[in-house]
Amino acid sequence: MVVVGGGECGARAALAMRAAGWTGPVTLVGEEAMAPYERPPLSKAALIGDAPSPATICDETALRDAGISFLAGVPVTHVDRDAHEIGLADGRRLGYERLLLATGAAPRRLPLPGADGVRYLRTHADALALRERLRPGARVGVVGGGFIGLELAASAVARGCTVTVVEVAPRLMGRVVPVEVAAVLADRHTRAGVDVRCGVGLAGLEPTGLDLDTGETVPCDVVVAGIGAVPETALAEKAGLAVDDGLRVDARLATSDPDVFAAGDCCSFPHPLYDDRRIRLESWRNAQDQGTAAARSMLGADEPFAAVPWMWSDQYELTLQIAGLPDAAVTEVVRRRPDGVEIRFGLGEDGRLLAASAVGEGNAVARDVRVAELLVGRRATPAPAALADPAVPLKSLLRGAGCTA
Repeated sequence: MVVVGGGECGARAALAMRAAGWTGPVTLVGEEAMAPYERPPLSKAALIGDAPSPATICDETALRDAGISFLAGVPVTHVDRDAHEIGLADGRRLGYERLLLATGAAPRRLPLPGADGVRYLRTHADALALRERLRPGARVGVVGGGFIGLELAASAVARGCTVTVVEVAPRLMGRVVPVEVAAVLADRHTRAGVDVRCGVGLAGLEPTGLDLDTGETVPCDVVVAGIGAVPETALAEKAGLAVDDGLRVDARLATSDPDVFAAGDCCSFPHPLYDDRRIRLESWRNAQDQGTAAARSMLGADEPFAAVPWMWSDQYELTLQIAGLPDAAVTEVVRRRPDGVEIRFGLGEDGRLLAASAVGEGNAVARDVRVAELLVGRRATPAPAALADPAVPLKSLLRGAGCTA
């Protein structure tokens, strides 16, 4: 068993194979010359913490103890499907019985002249380089008002920087976050002193600032772009594997070649909870879940991947959590808790719960969103009145009380 990709997804997959009882060889190949580490802290603790060392998933000793051969700092150049081999940049070739591509995604680049000096955040090295630039008083321009852009903005404020966020869409976090939830975070950034510009595009980039399509120039010492990610599919395309917004996989995470699997940020898959809608998820939880699921499939399991999508973001003292896919909902029910937190539930045409979103201080929303996640996974159709009533414990809906399914 060979796993290409030494990040969250690949490392979890390699460890899951051993946990499932596989005793044959397992090789994990990582392009970065370091042990697998967590990426979520890169936009937060790695920028503002006292010790910017990466939070490792497992070190090389743990991998060795698990009987996993770890090749670090060795890019994979090609996949030879006929020979069941992969080629490495150092000239070696590794044979495989089953192969997992967990190659992740790369930051989308700004397609503008003068963008050579723009910073992006994907690796620990990126975080260290950016940390050096986020000095007190630095003027920071953040292009993109999504998860990464706003987390970077909050971290830059914590470092004492002056921050401007430029988002071409009419509002922040427009792809996956309900408008009211995004508004809470937008207000928090404004109160922190961030200059939030929505509905504004870039006309160009200068060494000293951002040229906006309004004709204004925003002076910047540092420009960071967080405008989405592009799935890493070069190996797959070169090998002739099907690609559709990432490597196209089936319900078991197998590609168009039954001996090659894909998981994590790099693949699109049909989700059974959403009528087999093909989606691609860029999240820490999905990388974990799909890594483990792909390992089981590679060992012969015949189970569709059906984990409920879940994502979170920490900005200042606030935590955003989302379970399910809010954009799949056709109606919304709001639970207004006594503490002022609003849990927004998204329902389908049949009344089935499809998503829940909330933002609050610390772990204030974690329990409610977790219960909602379980309800989504069970295809529950809770009574809207019960969802809206803060006096009705959400856990009671798991037991069927107030639930029509």
